[in-house]
Amino acid sequence: MAYFLGFFAADGYVTVNKRGGHFFSFQIKERDILVKFKKLLGSEHKITKRKHLQGTTYRWQVGNKEMCQDLTVLGFGQQKSFRLIVPSMPSKDLPHFIRGYFDGDGNIWLGYKHKDRIKSLMVLQTSFTSCSGSFLESIQKYLLGYGLGQGSLYKLKNKNAGRLSYSTNDSLKLYKMMYSCYPIGDLYLPNKRKVFEKYIKMRA
Repeated sequence: MAYFLGFFAADGYVTVNKRGGHFFSFQIKERDILVKFKKLLGSEHKITKRKHLQGTTYRWQVGNKEMCQDLTVLGFGQQKSFRLIVPSMPSKDLPHFIRGYFDGDGNIWLGYKHKDRIKSLMVLQTSFTSCSGSFLESIQKYLLGYGLGQGSLYKLKNKNAGRLSYSTNDSLKLYKMMYSCYPIGDLYLPNKRKVFEKYIKMRA
């Protein structure tokens, strides 16, 4: 459930309609993770497909007042973007929460620096993005506890959002923290995990 909460913190939203109906929803490109969430929550609500000029997305909306209220208490209610918090949870669940948020609003990049030199440098970079500076500071604090460094926390130019970035060594520690926790099951986005493992394989 911690992974679900992390992913929801990034890409989910709560709405209340004019008749007082409470809904939580996702609209994302990755259908497979929504299928897994349906199974996790025992939901029969349909996943719908939507085509846009930018591509195809999948929407999953669930009407459940009690769960929406629980999400709101955790800080994931309406207009959550600017007031996100890391909810209180057992330390064993934090890696799952962080992996969920990373899959939603995290980024990973593998490439080469100093291409103009005789020997270029292959690097791995990871980052978390949020409109809530205090949320990123909390993530930074928790990752310090897992042996990562301070990273680089800064505000994005011309955007009302911030980013917490990590270089190669800390990104590898992040990989170990997110994917070595037990049980992990299949709650992760394969495309992001594969970038980590591609770097590890290339460096071996």
